[in-house]
Amino acid sequence: MSGLLLQVPVIGMEVEQFLLLFITALAGGAFGAALGALPSFIFTGFVVFLGEGIGILQRQIGAVEGIPAGELAAGITGVIGFGAITGPHIAFAGGVAASAYAGKKYPDMNPADGGYHFGKDITYAFGTKPDILAVGAIFGVVGMLFTRIANGVFINVLEMTPPTDFIAVSVFATAFLARPVFGYPIVGKPAGKGLFDMSPFERGDMHPQADGGPEEHAGRPATEPWLPHQYKWAGVTTIGLVGGILGGYIWLQTGSIFLGYGISAMSLLFLNLGVEKIPVTHHITLLGAVGAVVIDPVAGGVVALLAAGVFGALSGLLGEVTQRMFYSHSGTHVDPPAMAIAIMMLLVGILAILGVLPNAGYL
Repeated sequence: MSGLLLQVPVIGMEVEQFLLLFITALAGGAFGAALGALPSFIFTGFVVFLGEGIGILQRQIGAVEGIPAGELAAGITGVIGFGAITGPHIAFAGGVAASAYAGKKYPDMNPADGGYHFGKDITYAFGTKPDILAVGAIFGVVGMLFTRIANGVFINVLEMTPPTDFIAVSVFATAFLARPVFGYPIVGKPAGKGLFDMSPFERGDMHPQADGGPEEHAGRPATEPWLPHQYKWAGVTTIGLVGGILGGYIWLQTGSIFLGYGISAMSLLFLNLGVEKIPVTHHITLLGAVGAVVIDPVAGGVVALLAAGVFGALSGLLGEVTQRMFYSHSGTHVDPPAMAIAIMMLLVGILAILGVLPNAGYL
């Protein structure tokens, strides 16, 4: 089969190469379901941290004999960290879909008495249950195909740089897909005065359960903010500024856009272990680095660091806006950081195309 092109030319891969990726994406999605979505994403952070660390080391010591400069680090970060093994569009997406499926199929598994809908529990590891792993595998492949085709259209057909981060788009697109597939409302009906109203959660209002209604709503909050410790505007803005500056500084000192992202993802290990109030910041540190990348060539390091804080704050606020619109009122996880990254990188991509920004960050 080697040398034959796929019938879908936008993917731009040979048949054998595609089959290797397809089979691995099945396993990667199942891996995300087995470990749980959040634990699998934490692995993404460790792998990206390793790849970026090796990349920094290679840049310091120069080319290693037999290995072209940057190739080893790019392989770890791109092929494994953001690829078919721990790529969030595959492993995390598989875990999210598995939770959505289990929330309907196996509500008795739910360990959280009086907590959120089980379909939102992205910390739950489903182990070896075949049907749940199969759901993860299918959605892992869907995430891989979406990302490959979307990037392929821009690169191979339109012959231009993709205007946004399609891994991020795939993460939330597959999560939205899981809602109607498994019987959840795509957005959900808000319990308060609108999508942005978090007051029912603050009052402790519980989900209205009509007589004979689904037992899955019993004991469930009427409104479920993505992070109960990270949803107030002032706090989100503050952590956005802080995380953005740190992400920008890491890039200024190391040249790695993704190292801050990796550190942020690794920090979620503590959240997964139950440490209270650990902030979620990977969408913040990543966009902070991007802010520094796009401003440093025209304004220098100090202004770039300030811009990193602004980019981080904007990304944090977009995460909060999207969680209020799309997460809080339905029964499954749709990832606010992925939505924030996709929107912010779309803006960066468009401004770069228009010549307003000197580059498009990592796109």
